[in-house]
Amino acid sequence: MSGVLAVLEQRDGVLHKSALEALAAAQQVGAELGGKVFAAVLGSGVDAVAQTVAGYKLEKVHAIDHELLKQYTPDGYTAALKALIEAHRPEYVLFPHTYQVRDFAPKLATALNRVLVSDLIAHRVENGALVLVRQLFQGKFNADVRFAGEPPYFASIQAGAFRADKLEVGSAPVEKTVPELKADQVRTRPLELFRESQRAVDLGAAQIIVSVGRGIKEAENIAVVRKLAEALGAELAASRPICDNGWLPMERQVGSSGQTVAPKLYVAVGISGAIQHLVGMKGSKTIVAINKDPEAPIFEVADYGIVGDLFEVVPALVEALKK
Repeated sequence: MSGVLAVLEQRDGVLHKSALEALAAAQQVGAELGGKVFAAVLGSGVDAVAQTVAGYKLEKVHAIDHELLKQYTPDGYTAALKALIEAHRPEYVLFPHTYQVRDFAPKLATALNRVLVSDLIAHRVENGALVLVRQLFQGKFNADVRFAGEPPYFASIQAGAFRADKLEVGSAPVEKTVPELKADQVRTRPLELFRESQRAVDLGAAQIIVSVGRGIKEAENIAVVRKLAEALGAELAASRPICDNGWLPMERQVGSSGQTVAPKLYVAVGISGAIQHLVGMKGSKTIVAINKDPEAPIFEVADYGIVGDLFEVVPALVEALKK
């Protein structure tokens, strides 16, 4: 195989929302290194989801199908992927950085006597070699990571770091593989799938987000920003201090301890831009910042900035949008 293999998470025939971002990363890395790009989906009865993935520009889609993969287990996934990797020998193996991947990918890398570089935010190619960028200390520092030793090299991609809308479409063949798995290889027995209580909003799926920070001063003033969100047809979100104070529910928090989002438009109102917040929204396609402090860090990542009092700027924007 050589090239780049993207392992795409799916459940009941539905791709995880970060899976296509990992595939976009694989396409970019493959193009820059001049290598072929492959994808793999695991499960039982994965023909339909494999055909969906085959609609992108890839060399091949590997549909790894087995009854013992119907429910996720780290043993089953590790055994199946180890066999695929040993048979086809990709140079790079990329995953979306999901809870499931965090569970089995280190085990898979260790089984092949390799390491996993987790939660990448960017990459570049230097002298024909891939350099990966990941954050340390809740995003306060960026670290360059280079692989040593022989491939395969394993890495997971932070949600929002690559954009799924940049994927190149195409038509790839699907190769179905039934791995040699036995029941005694799987030491865990999955129980009923845990489901957290239904959220009122999934910010990760929102196309437009208006987010409010400490500059709003009081809980009662959030109504000012809510009107802007309504005028834009946006979801209302917040930085951590707003949610810590109970002014908005925790499910609306964006940042390292909240949700990671990558909407088409992110409007930051009264948010200074602490690194913990930037980690959660820097993947947004267009960022608009409104802040009275011209030195606020949020302006360093903003595509458009408005330096002014939000209590003057936001009502003016609402009026303009109504017109």
